[in-house]
Amino acid sequence: MIAINSRFLTQKLTGVQRFAIELSFQLKAKLGNEVVFLTPQNVIHLSVAYQLEVQTVGKHNGHLWEQWDLPNYLRKIGNPLLLCFGNTAPVLYKNKIDTLHDITFIRYPDTFSRKFLLYYKSMIPLILRTSKHLFTVSEFSKMEIASYYHIDPKRISVIYNAVNPIFRPMKDDKLSYEKYIIAVSSLKENKNFVTAFRAYMLARQRVSGLKFYIVGDVYSDSFKRQDSFINELKADKDVRILGRISDDELIRYYSNAQVFVFPSFYEGFGIPVLEAQACECPVVAASSSSLPEVLGSSALLCDPNKPEDFADSICRIIADETLRKRLIEAGHENVKRFSWKKSAEKIIQIIQGAD
Repeated sequence: MIAINSRFLTQKLTGVQRFAIELSFQLKAKLGNEVVFLTPQNVIHLSVAYQLEVQTVGKHNGHLWEQWDLPNYLRKIGNPLLLCFGNTAPVLYKNKIDTLHDITFIRYPDTFSRKFLLYYKSMIPLILRTSKHLFTVSEFSKMEIASYYHIDPKRISVIYNAVNPIFRPMKDDKLSYEKYIIAVSSLKENKNFVTAFRAYMLARQRVSGLKFYIVGDVYSDSFKRQDSFINELKADKDVRILGRISDDELIRYYSNAQVFVFPSFYEGFGIPVLEAQACECPVVAASSSSLPEVLGSSALLCDPNKPEDFADSICRIIADETLRKRLIEAGHENVKRFSWKKSAEKIIQIIQGAD
């Protein structure tokens, strides 16, 4: 039997939770009753939990559940191999494989709260040390983790993200008449959202009627110090802050946009670039961290410190239909390189080879 730490079902949906959910569906389909999904009581993704037939164990939530309730339960059922897909894992349970998506908390500590940093900086080294093997989501992250924590790269396997098949072109009569670029981001430091906005400001001087749609949480308490910037966004009549939206809505916005802009300084993978490409939206992204690895030549890559380069690329795509079509086709082919099915099969191969 294989157990999966399904605490991710109690957390808001970000790239980490999406990775865990998609791989869990694949592993459930391939392994059936050989895999069991264990959660605390406070599950919020109820439909997913139902499909995975999760078992709720213990009486605590959060880190206490993960460090106490979960390992105690596992010992009672014979110490099965535990897979953890969401960065953290029970330190004192050694028959486990952990997934560390990236080390943003090391490279960009101002992005996180003091409490979060204290936990991650103290616990992650212990979790890595007591894991039989490690997963991460890109060769870039693999080398970052191996270098920073002095881990043999052979102990780390790359399990790529992918795109859910629901991400495909969806034309919308109303949105198709809008001329807009789109960004999926928060105001976290590593996301470099200011460059996206500055690039838009430069691009609209050259493209009449250009608008800017923003998907993501820009009102979090974590970003109160950026109130003045948020007010600048809200004051601009051509900027629309969409906040968190459903996948169906996101697909519509991707599918009808002129360009998807992703200027992030630091990404372990960057799922949104593939989502945009799956919806036939040309991508302009940063030439940093994992993004060249994920995108290759299927997007226009720019220096994340130069909004003028992003603006030039945006304008080129809007003005040059041949370039636009080439990027759409290249994006379509690029998405094919990544598959949740193939990633799950790689996990199974690694598990079968584990001691």
